[in-house]
Amino acid sequence: MATTSDLSHPRRRFDYAEFLIATAFGLAITMTALYLGLMPLLRAYSGSRDFVVYWATGQQLVHHANPYDPAAMGHIEHAAGYTGKGSYYMRNPPWSLPLAFPLGFVGTRLAALPWSLLMLGLLGISVRALWMTFGRPAIGVELLGYVFPPALICVVEGQTSLFLLLGLALFLRNHRTRPFLAGAALWFCTLKPHLFLPFAVVLLVWIAVSRSYRILLGAAASMTASCLLTEWIDPSAWAQYIAWGRTSGISREFIPCLSVALRELLDPAAKWLVFVPAALACAWALIYFWRRRHGWDWIEHGNLLMLVSIVAAPYCWLYDQSLALPALMCTAGRVRSRRLLAVLASAYLLLELQPFFSSSLASALYLWPAPAWLVWYLAARKSAADVNVSQPESKFHSVAPLYRLEEPVIR
Repeated sequence: MATTSDLSHPRRRFDYAEFLIATAFGLAITMTALYLGLMPLLRAYSGSRDFVVYWATGQQLVHHANPYDPAAMGHIEHAAGYTGKGSYYMRNPPWSLPLAFPLGFVGTRLAALPWSLLMLGLLGISVRALWMTFGRPAIGVELLGYVFPPALICVVEGQTSLFLLLGLALFLRNHRTRPFLAGAALWFCTLKPHLFLPFAVVLLVWIAVSRSYRILLGAAASMTASCLLTEWIDPSAWAQYIAWGRTSGISREFIPCLSVALRELLDPAAKWLVFVPAALACAWALIYFWRRRHGWDWIEHGNLLMLVSIVAAPYCWLYDQSLALPALMCTAGRVRSRRLLAVLASAYLLLELQPFFSSSLASALYLWPAPAWLVWYLAARKSAADVNVSQPESKFHSVAPLYRLEEPVIR
């Protein structure tokens, strides 16, 4: 027989969304801590990650040597533990070389862990800035940001895509109140400009339409400073980069993204095919912006623009998809569907477990995440909009809780 206490405090139903989110969070934290803990102990591990190319580039720069010299770079990288064929190069434009320059003053094992901890710090700053930008939603939204699998891959591999995420987060945070700072932060996004083509086209048109020239001034100032610093570090960097680009062979690589998959499907020799999705996305982006130009909001509209930019990029690795995080965090804070949250957490778990089945990030098995983020975002945004229609007293800008133990579960 049920007691009075049982009736007044009904048993809470099992919430599978919370369970999946907690599982994804715990697994991500455990695996990342394990990788970082083993890093100082295993010499080969430091050299086998993408970090080695930044370290080798720094070594060349400090010794006033060519960071695109195949023989020298290959010798340094293999001596550090790199086991791949040939040489590995920093593909970012020359104005990014100052980021690698300090690594030339230390050994690979000494630099490996601090570099990954720097990436972890960039992730923390970015997530915190986004969380505040989106109105400080429930704590679960922030936790989902900290364990976003593409971002944690950057931490583990020592990749630089988290610099781009920082630039995007600071732009979204400051574009209304501190336009010069927001523009200066966009310098980070130029480290991999091919990931921002539709986003950049709309940004330039928006600056002209809204006369937000202080953003353009901030971007020009930071770009000028970085180019001058690059000129001081390596005056020949531009010529060396152009010479390397002509023989790099990047255009023949298979990269798990839709543009390269389209090229491989239609004509592997037609290098121009990888730019077709980006061109179509730029055309769509201009139409999308122009219809909303009088009420354009970079938080409401820019998130979709960034996701489309990622999907249509000429090439995009899994870790580059860290740029999808603002859109996912913003929408996760509003959606009330537990099923949609469970789907997002399941995608996290699948990506966390996939390395056990895919030995290389170049595997075609990594084609699914970029379109998956876009599809989830559209479904979640529609779900949030439907809730607001059924509850007219709530505003679309209000933030729905991701999960709170003390509140009833809405399914």
